[in-house]
Amino acid sequence: MSLTLYFLRHGQTECSRNNSFCGSLNSELTSEGLEMAKAFAAAYTSTSWTAIFCSPMQRTLDTAKPLYQAIGMEPELRDGLKEINYGEWEGKTPEVISRQYHDDYIRWSADPAWNAPNGGEMAVTIAYRAMQVIEEIKQNYSSGNVLVVSHKATIRIILCNLLGIDVGRFRFRLGCPVGSVSVVEFTSHGPLLKFLADRTHLDERLRNLPGT
Repeated sequence: MSLTLYFLRHGQTECSRNNSFCGSLNSELTSEGLEMAKAFAAAYTSTSWTAIFCSPMQRTLDTAKPLYQAIGMEPELRDGLKEINYGEWEGKTPEVISRQYHDDYIRWSADPAWNAPNGGEMAVTIAYRAMQVIEEIKQNYSSGNVLVVSHKATIRIILCNLLGIDVGRFRFRLGCPVGSVSVVEFTSHGPLLKFLADRTHLDERLRNLPGT
């Protein structure tokens, strides 16, 4: 049996619903976000889990909670799985940022790998810290199913790194809506993407909620 990682993005928050940047803000799940967490648990409780790794932010912990309580497995918290720190952009929409930090926003949009939000983090910094967690998992678990509960940008950056996609293209190559799960199996030929941003565990109402 090979090692398989399940990358779960947290459920809906007010920021994701409003399409505003939320990295270091400790935004909580909406009632619909909590429903997403429960729906994931209902669909995946029967999966044989080896471990759960989780960003320590409230929205990720609350997303993981229905599952880890159901199976009696405490999550391993890792700062490396936190979202990008958006600095001065936190809580603002792209439209507001484009007006207030226009040139910086253009540079970041063109290449977020090496350009950071004002006072925030570059994507290469996220790749470095997040991949340390992935390497820890690979070293400690040669097989089994491991759940990784994290955030939109962080998950996409990890996937880019694993799949050989330029990290600077993470915003335009891979989708990662709220409550979605992406699955990567480590085979003899390297990481294999089996599912990207799957949300079949959510009902139609939850899948069609506004936001990102």
